[in-house]
Amino acid sequence: MKNIIITGTSRGIGYELALQFANAGHQVLAISRKTPQALMEHPNISCLSLDISVAKDLLQVEKFIAQTWKKVDVLLHNAGHLLHKPFGQITADEFQNVYKVNVFAVAELTKICIPFMQKGSHVVTISSMGGIQGSMKFAGLAAYSSSKGAVITLSELLAEEYKEQGIAFNVLALGAVNTEMLQEAFPGYEAPISAKEMADYIFNFALTGNTFYNGKVLQVSSSTP
Repeated sequence: MKNIIITGTSRGIGYELALQFANAGHQVLAISRKTPQALMEHPNISCLSLDISVAKDLLQVEKFIAQTWKKVDVLLHNAGHLLHKPFGQITADEFQNVYKVNVFAVAELTKICIPFMQKGSHVVTISSMGGIQGSMKFAGLAAYSSSKGAVITLSELLAEEYKEQGIAFNVLALGAVNTEMLQEAFPGYEAPISAKEMADYIFNFALTGNTFYNGKVLQVSSSTP
């Protein structure tokens, strides 16, 4: 049994992951602004309703770990903020808000969890194919895709910094998955992979991927977008 922290559990992949880990007997801390009833009712899931872009809110996570778990085995950065808007119309605040969720919160939550992580722990960040250098890019996603590129580099750096402690950092750069977020970016597009199918893959990678990878970016994509 492992202690698993997952962000962005209100819908889509994060929601499916929380249930899958919990049903497999792991203890899950599900973090999102809105908490689905099914997660609140599961005996293996603890829920925190907070805004990860607010540093003060994240202190609730530190308090929970210190008082309840004492250790973290897997940290899964799944939450994401997508802004689909022409670059020239994006305000400085809008650009910053994307980075607050997709980059700064990832860094801050990782910093909180590291003191509770031991050798063999795994930090998995969900990025996007849009953040991969040289991949196909799409107009209107300047803030989102650039932020997803930033967390790739951050993860590579943390893998180097914490390798002596045995904490692994890896990134999964996802292609199109049939989620509400995809519909926000590409209305009407039907992705070949469901949120549940992608959650199956991430579930296994989070538990075993650190045996084979550290500081790596795996491109998990069967279609474009």
